[in-house]
Amino acid sequence: VLKAQRFGWKTKNKKEVKHQKELGGRKMNFLRRVISPSCRSQVSQFANRSFKITQNQYGSVAQPTSSSLIHGIHQFHCPDVVGILAKLSDCIASKEGNILSADIFVPDDNHVFYSRSEFLFDPAKWPREQMDADFSNLAKKFNAMKSVVRVPDIDPKYKTSILASKQEHCLVDLLHGWQDGLFPIHITSVISNHERGPNTHVIRFLERHGIPYYYLPTTKENKREEEILDIVGDTDFLVLARYMQVLSGDFLKSYKKDIINIHHGLLPSFKGSNPSKQAFDAGVKLIGATTHFVSEELDSGPIIEQLVERVSHRDNLRTFIQKSEDVEKRCLAKAIKSYCELRIFPYEANKTVVFRS
Repeated sequence: VLKAQRFGWKTKNKKEVKHQKELGGRKMNFLRRVISPSCRSQVSQFANRSFKITQNQYGSVAQPTSSSLIHGIHQFHCPDVVGILAKLSDCIASKEGNILSADIFVPDDNHVFYSRSEFLFDPAKWPREQMDADFSNLAKKFNAMKSVVRVPDIDPKYKTSILASKQEHCLVDLLHGWQDGLFPIHITSVISNHERGPNTHVIRFLERHGIPYYYLPTTKENKREEEILDIVGDTDFLVLARYMQVLSGDFLKSYKKDIINIHHGLLPSFKGSNPSKQAFDAGVKLIGATTHFVSEELDSGPIIEQLVERVSHRDNLRTFIQKSEDVEKRCLAKAIKSYCELRIFPYEANKTVVFRS
C-alpha cells in the first residue's frame, strides 16, 4: 500500500474487493442458467483450444493448432445443378474435415460448375484411400468431367522433365526454385538440343542433385522426338523452358499429357524470331510473357498466365531484354505453381479457368 501511494497507484479496500467477488459470482450463476449442460462442454472445449498466430497479408490471424491435421486440395468440374457445393461440404465435414477456402466459377452462358477446395483433415479419421472413394462417389453422382484430390504431404511429387535450348534464364530459375522448395515437383531430367560443357554451372548443378542431362542435337529432318518420348514416358507433365523446337502433332498424341510452354511476349503479338527486337522496334511501352499449354497449332494453346513489365524510351536493347527475361521467369514459375496446386481448369475450346492464390 505504501508503495502504491508513493507512485500514485489506486488501491482497492476490502469492501470493494468483496463486492467484485460477489458480482462475479452472480454473473457465473447467470451463465450456468442460460447455457444448457450440452453446450457447457462445447464452451469448455473452446476455452481450452490452443491457438497459433500466423501472419498473412492482412495481419495476425488466430488459427487452431493440431499436429494430426494435414492439408488437402480437391478440384471438381461437372454440369451445374442444385446442391453441388452442399454435397462437397458434407463430404468433407462428415469426416471431421475443415474447409479452409473454396473457389467457385459458373459461367453465365454455360451450365457447368468449377470448384477448388482446400481443407484440413485427420488422416487417422479419413484415410487416403477412403478419401479417393468418397470423392469418386461424388463425381459419379454429379457426372463430373474432372475430380482430382491431392494431399501434398502424402502424395508423390509431380514428375516432370524440363526441355531447354541455348537460353538458360528460365531453366536456371526453375532449377533454383525447385532447390528452394518452391515447386512440389521431382525433376526427372533436363533435355536440350544445345550442348553444355562439364564445367558449366547448369551441368554442375544437375550433377550435384543427380538429375540426368540429355543432349539431343536436332535437325529439320530429325527432332529426336522418339528419343524424347522414351526419356519422358513416366513424367506427369513437361515444361518447355525456352525450348526452341516445335513439337509435332504426333509427339503430342503420343505423350497425351500436359505440356507447359513459356512464350516471349503477350500472345498473339510478336510471334516468330527475335521478338524482343520486334517489340523494341515497335516502341511498345508494355512488354510481357505468356505461359500456355502446348497444342498442335503453334503458340495457340490455352493461356495459363500472362505478366507484364513497363518499359520506356530510356531502355536500350540490353535493359529491354533483361526486363523481358525477368518477366518470362516469373510467368513460367507462377504457372507451374498454379498447375501443381490444382488451380487450372480447361474452359471451352481454348481457354482456362485459373483460381488465383
